[in-house]
Amino acid sequence: MNAKFTITSIFLGGLLAAGAGANADNASLPETQMQGAVSYVSGGIGEDQSDAFKRAAAEYPLELLFAQKATPRDEYLADVRVTICDRAGNAVLETTSAGPFLLANLPAGKYSIDAEYNGERKHQSVDVRNGKHRRAVFVWPTRDEPAAPVVGSTQ
Repeated sequence: MNAKFTITSIFLGGLLAAGAGANADNASLPETQMQGAVSYVSGGIGEDQSDAFKRAAAEYPLELLFAQKATPRDEYLADVRVTICDRAGNAVLETTSAGPFLLANLPAGKYSIDAEYNGERKHQSVDVRNGKHRRAVFVWPTRDEPAAPVVGSTQ
């Protein structure tokens, strides 16, 4: 399932939840997942959960954010396929995002991140350091914009 969420829909979803008795101050993150030695959490759909991710981000060495260009505002994305590899090229995390945020507890080191949405892959490298927070933002073009050619392609 491919999903996009505008800031407006996140706000409206938060209002509906508040009207149903939810308390924004009690919003919590989804359950932490483990893959090998890496713990991570992914989500951020709805204003309450989005706010919870923003508050918790600084506690994690790595924060990933996924969005797509749109008018009048960029849209958050879910269902982004994520692969994080260590310096030796070993995959330390392979997952599909449950929302626009992914927070990961990684040991210090250099990592390569591949994020794929609707068949278009983005790549970034990060250097995770002890006691430091790193943020990587992945933004895809609107569906009407052509994708940038992949480095090394013949396009």
